[in-house]
Order: sequence, then structure tokens, then C-alpha cells
Amino acid sequence: MRRLFKGAQNKAVDQAKARFAHAMARYEQVEHERLAALAAAEARHRQAEESRRQEVEQHNAQVADLESRVLARAPEAVEDYFELLIEQSPLPADLPVDVEVAYQSDSKKLLMIGELPGVDVIPPNREYTYVKSRDEIVAKPRLAKEVKQAYANLVAQIVLRMMRDVFEVRPSDLVDEVAVNAHVSTRNRATGKSERPCLVSVSATRKQFEELVLTELDPAECLKYFNALVSPHPWDLEAVRPIFDPDLSKYRLVDAHDVAAGLDGRAVLLEMKPFEFEVLVKQLFEAMGMKSWVTQASRDDGLDALAVNEDPIMGGVCVIQAKRYKGTVEPDAVRALAGVMDDKRASRGVLVTTSRFGKASWDFVARHGRIQLIEGPHLKHLLAEYLNLDVLLGPQTR
Repeated sequence: MRRLFKGAQNKAVDQAKARFAHAMARYEQVEHERLAALAAAEARHRQAEESRRQEVEQHNAQVADLESRVLARAPEAVEDYFELLIEQSPLPADLPVDVEVAYQSDSKKLLMIGELPGVDVIPPNREYTYVKSRDEIVAKPRLAKEVKQAYANLVAQIVLRMMRDVFEVRPSDLVDEVAVNAHVSTRNRATGKSERPCLVSVSATRKQFEELVLTELDPAECLKYFNALVSPHPWDLEAVRPIFDPDLSKYRLVDAHDVAAGLDGRAVLLEMKPFEFEVLVKQLFEAMGMKSWVTQASRDDGLDALAVNEDPIMGGVCVIQAKRYKGTVEPDAVRALAGVMDDKRASRGVLVTTSRFGKASWDFVARHGRIQLIEGPHLKHLLAEYLNLDVLLGPQTR
């Protein structure tokens, strides 16, 4: 019996040892797999952290580069910065934030073309009432007049907010003046074609804007204070003529400080002889459709001329003056053009310069309504478009 029990005991011990060995082998296999998975996870984590570190360093380097170029007033950098700024504005989801920017470093002027919402952004209903007897919610629509007033006020607020966002940026000497064209994308109900009428066009200097008390003013009245061009019926998408050309590429052309000016054979407008400049301007406007060109003497090394636009609707006598200036053209030159127009009974006036115009000149033109100003970059663009000429303006001064 003793041998029988001892044999059974030995058998149980052997079975237990076998189970233990099997469990130990299984444990070692699972532990090996766990350690391998842990090592793989740690490797993936290190790789992800390294990738993230590189992305952060690259992002910070890009931010630092953008900051340095913005502080150096590089036009492309300033434009990129303000586009990012406006597009990141915390506005309601229904309001578009698309904006296009051009920066003129010599005059510290920022040109912006902003997108406005359509009139359908105004909720059509003023309030909702629950009718218990019918167990339904009844909407009370807004009056048409109320919708129109709300939309006009919203448009004015959006434009002023864009200008405020720019003027709040530091350093403050980065931008001295902001001009905004505010457009709305729509379709012509008669033709079905896409249109983008300009509803507001306004310009203001930093000094003017910083005098405002934004929390107390009426947005629509503020635009009037800035002599803005505002659609009389924005809800009907009635357009106004913008104070600057919506094609911002005309303002981004490299001009004054091209060091290759004397190396590549391109004409420099400020270095041309008066007769050469006169012929060039005449050729340009003739290419644009002007006829019967008559040149008059000018006292300031520029050009005074009378031309005729034969368009049956918009045509008539046009006074054209071109000024080869280095600095900002004085407002007196614009007022003088208006006087010549009255004397010659001209329907239109055009003042061309190789430099730029100040805000006072643009305000006068907005009030007058029949004068067009063409600044240096725009002139350069027109010469390229109509005469296929690539010219340089020459050194500018402030």
C-alpha cells in the first residue's frame, strides 16, 4: 500500500511539475511578447516625439522668419501676416473671413479686399411663439425694413472690424493707412452669372482710427465720417465704384529699388527725358482707346493733355495729367486737375504719377466722382498690359 500511495504521489508531482513548466513557458512567451510590444511602442513614441519636435522647430523657425520679414516690412511677409490675422478672427460660422491683401511699404499703406456675407445671413424670423392649444411653434417674420437695416449695419461692422484688427497690430508704425474694398459673391438674377459687387470702399489713417470710441459709435455713421463709398442699397447688392482697383497684383509689382535697373535695359520712368515720357503716356492712353490727343505745356516736368474717349456712353473729353514725382503727390495737384476739367468742360480727368497719392487726394476723388488716380505700380501694370513694356519706376522718397 505504501508503494502504491508513493507511486500516485510521484505521478501527481510529475504532473504538477509538467503543468508548472508549461505555465512557465507560456509566461515567458507572453512576457517576451510584452517586452517586444513595449519596445516597439517606445520606439514609435520616440519617433513620434522626434517628428513632433522637428515640426515644432520648423513651425517656430517659420514664425521667426515671418516675424523678422514683417518687421523688415517685406511686402509679401506683411501680406501673409495680415491675411492670417483676418482669417483667424473669431467670427460666427456664417460670416466669411476670406481676405486678400496688398502692402505698399513706402507709404505704409495696406490694401484689403474682404468678403461679405449675403443678405440671407440675417435670420428671416424675429421670434418664435409656442401655441399650446395647437401644440406648435409659430414664427414671427422680420419686417423687410428691419432686415435691410440689420444687413447694412452688419456690413459696416465687418468693415470696421477688419480695419480695427489691422491697426491693433504692433509695432504700430507697420501700417499708417488702411483701405478696404468689401465685396459680396452672388449671382445676377437676370443672367445667372457670378458677380462680386463692391458694397463698401473706405480708407482711413491710423490717427483717424485711433480717435474713435468703437464701443459708442454708429458703424454706418462712422463710414460716412471716413468719406467711405457705401452702397445706398446694400441689401439689393447695388455696387459702388471702389477707390482702388480690385486687382491687387497691380500694387504688388516690384518698383523703386530694383538694383538691376541699369543692367537689364529696362526703361526707368524717372530717368526718361520729358519728351520720352510724354510719348510713352500718349502711346499708353491711345492703346486704351483715347483719340485726338492734344498736348499742353506743363510746368512740373510732367504732362498735360486733352484726349477724347469715343465711347458713346462713357466717352467725352478727358483731361490727362502725368506727374513724374518721387514723393507723395500733394492734394493741390488733384484739386488743380478738377479746376482744369471745369475750364475745359471735360467729362473725366485722369492723374497719373510715378509715385503715390495721399489719403487727402483719395478723399477728394471720392467726393468729386469724375477723377481717376493712377499710382506708380498701377502705371507699371498698365504699361505691361497695353504696351507689353516692362519698366522700372525709379527711386522713391517719402
